This record gives sequence, C-alpha cells and structure tokens, in this order.
Amino acid sequence: MNATADPPALGHRPDSLWQRRVVTPLVNQLKQGITPEKIALTIALGALLSVFPILGATTLLCGLAAYLLRLNQPIIQLINYFAYPLQIVLLIPFYRAGERLLGRAPVPLNVPLLLQHFRADTGQFFEDFGMIGVGGILAWLIVAPPCVAAVYFAIRPLLRALAGRVGPSQPQTFAP
Repeated sequence: MNATADPPALGHRPDSLWQRRVVTPLVNQLKQGITPEKIALTIALGALLSVFPILGATTLLCGLAAYLLRLNQPIIQLINYFAYPLQIVLLIPFYRAGERLLGRAPVPLNVPLLLQHFRADTGQFFEDFGMIGVGGILAWLIVAPPCVAAVYFAIRPLLRALAGRVGPSQPQTFAP
C-alpha cells in the first residue's frame, strides 16, 4: 500500500486560499438565506471598522457592530483579519490628518522616541500622544461614512448576482 497521497484528478485543481476562506463562506451564507444586502453591509462595516486608527480596538468594534446590527460575526471578523495590513498603512495618514484638523504641530512618530517619552513622563505622554489618537479618530470619522457607502454599493450588485447563481438551499423534508 502506497503511503503517498493520490494525485488530484485530471482537470481538478485545488481550491485557492481565496476560494476556501472568502468565496465559499459567502456562498454558504447566501445558500442559508442571508440576503446579499446584509452580507454587503457586513463587509462594508467590517472594512471600515478594521482600519480604525487605534491598534487593538478593531476586533471589539467589529464584534460589537455585528452583535448590535445582527450581522454575520465570522464574516465581519474575516474582513477585519484580512484588512489588518491596511490598518497599519493608514495609521500615520489618519494621525497626520487629525493633527491638521486639530491645528496641532506634527509630532515625530517613531518607537524609540515614543518609549523615551513614555518613560520620562507617562502623564505628559498620554496628553501629547493621546491627542494624536483623538485626531486620528476624528479623521477616520470624516472618511468613514462615504467609504462605507462606496463599499456597500460596489459589493451589493456582485453579491446579488452571486445569490442569483447559487440561490438559497431549500429545507429538506423527510417523508415518514
């Protein structure tokens, strides 16, 4: 008996990570009767909340939004997970935009400097750098509504088309 795995059948290629982790869960939700509109809202809010400019807050924000709006928790957290690199990329732009909004001078943001300020005077650190976070949140709040709308209205027709192809599963009835 051969211990190696059989090669895949001709014409069959293994599912990609995108297929397994994104497309298949969305199709399964549509088959269970979740509306394309609800999934589009889940994706749009997940994308928006995942770039919130305070590290460590996005999982809680996504969970809270999903709970309060009765959105799909796994999908919103999946979007949050995939968008994490985008959050890192957008931190400094949000902080700099917030500094402009608040009329504050730009503060150098590098880890050794932040640690030095924190160790020297913790209270002053939070006063100085806390306002950077507040400014970043303000900038995010300005950008958020149009971004959610854009993502929602861009994704909704695609999900409607996908729903038309897969349709909800019919409940199975068992004859006695």
